[in-house]
Amino acid sequence: VYTANIAVKIQIFFNFALKNIVFMIGTAYILLGSNLGDREGVLRRAIEMMECRCCRVVASSHLYESEPWGFESDDVFLNQVVCVKTTLSPHDLLKELLSIEITLGRDREHHYETYVSRPIDLDILYYDDLIIEDSALVLPHPRLHLRRFTLEPLCDIAPEFIHPIIRLSNEDLLKRCDDNLIVKRCV
Repeated sequence: VYTANIAVKIQIFFNFALKNIVFMIGTAYILLGSNLGDREGVLRRAIEMMECRCCRVVASSHLYESEPWGFESDDVFLNQVVCVKTTLSPHDLLKELLSIEITLGRDREHHYETYVSRPIDLDILYYDDLIIEDSALVLPHPRLHLRRFTLEPLCDIAPEFIHPIIRLSNEDLLKRCDDNLIVKRCV
């Protein structure tokens, strides 16, 4: 009888705990880019790895080709934005994305502060409407409003999303963007 009472109390406790656990699910927009190797294959593998390790992709933009931004190269970029759902914090999501970049061949040790050609680049553009500025992460991405190669695919899946600092929609940011580099949607 005593053992049965303990078992019942434990079951009641776990039922209560499970009903009251709140899983925070965040929505993030992530820019993927590649200008080396099998660009489309690398983007596809990055998305597969993201889904296995840290999030669920709920929307994807078209693929876009764009000229390099901030440096010169003959290798054009292939870019895409995905919307993901995740239970990870923004900082933990960033750690996973950096790990995926390294797995896919990104060398951040030698070129972290400069723009160079790369097999993969994964940038968090937004995480909900959070504003974060610390040594590891800045959200929203500090240059997203300056880059047509970011705004074009972002507007495919979130044209009405409001930038939490600038207080304009992505669509309005794109209309005001002065970036003249060529960005073309892939068929």
